[in-house]
Amino acid sequence: MLRGNATSLCCGLALLGAAWSGPAAAGEPAPPSKPAREWALLVSPYVWGASLRGKGSLAGIDTRIDIPFSEVLENLDLAVMGNVEVTNGRFGFYLDGQYVETSQHEHLLARRISLRIATTRLSAGAFFKLYETELGGSTVFGRPRTLSLEPTAGLRWTRLSGDVGLFGLGFGKASGWYDPFAGVRVNADLTDRWNLAAEADIGGTGQSRYSLHAQAYLGYRTLLFGHETTLRAGYRAIRQSYAADDFTGRNRFRWNVTQHGPAIGLTMRF
Repeated sequence: MLRGNATSLCCGLALLGAAWSGPAAAGEPAPPSKPAREWALLVSPYVWGASLRGKGSLAGIDTRIDIPFSEVLENLDLAVMGNVEVTNGRFGFYLDGQYVETSQHEHLLARRISLRIATTRLSAGAFFKLYETELGGSTVFGRPRTLSLEPTAGLRWTRLSGDVGLFGLGFGKASGWYDPFAGVRVNADLTDRWNLAAEADIGGTGQSRYSLHAQAYLGYRTLLFGHETTLRAGYRAIRQSYAADDFTGRNRFRWNVTQHGPAIGLTMRF
């Protein structure tokens, strides 16, 4: 039963986590060149189809974790993911968030057991353009094609909570931790429409022993509802190592798991 609860807790996390974002119709005209704006708002909803692999522990009971995305999807109730960025082209700020809620029902001795898992991850950070060089030509949005390098740093918060109902009784458990991180972002305009974006960071302190995060996306520029938009598809992975004990040292929670999988989305400029 405890192993089942730990597995259910893992299922609730598989859709987490921060990604950036078909093709436009043939012959679509490029939008007219616009004067550079001092500040821009970039809104990026996305979906991350993550699987889980690693080791976990709940209340001192250890279990191996190997959960495909298809199994998580069966128990999914709600998933909201997105990224918001404010930038003036030289530096900026961003907030990436995911909320995933799953529920599962099992039976023990002809009694129904209800499991509800909610997971939240928020990442806030800043970046600046350390290096930029022009590649020649312009994008369909009228800006020069460039290759750029952007250092970034911020703070990531993860929270896991679960509720169990059994024999008419219910109880819950929650755990949360912070990860300061630092990394780098790379952007390259391959053609006037195609773009490659990648990011990697490392962090962790205190109870969070370490975290490793990386993502890479191929993007396609087009217009959507009259706004400059980049459609994106790629891959994302994050590994977190976290441990927590209560004051007795017995009610342990351990999370040493890698989440990884494809991600799709878009970035719309306002």
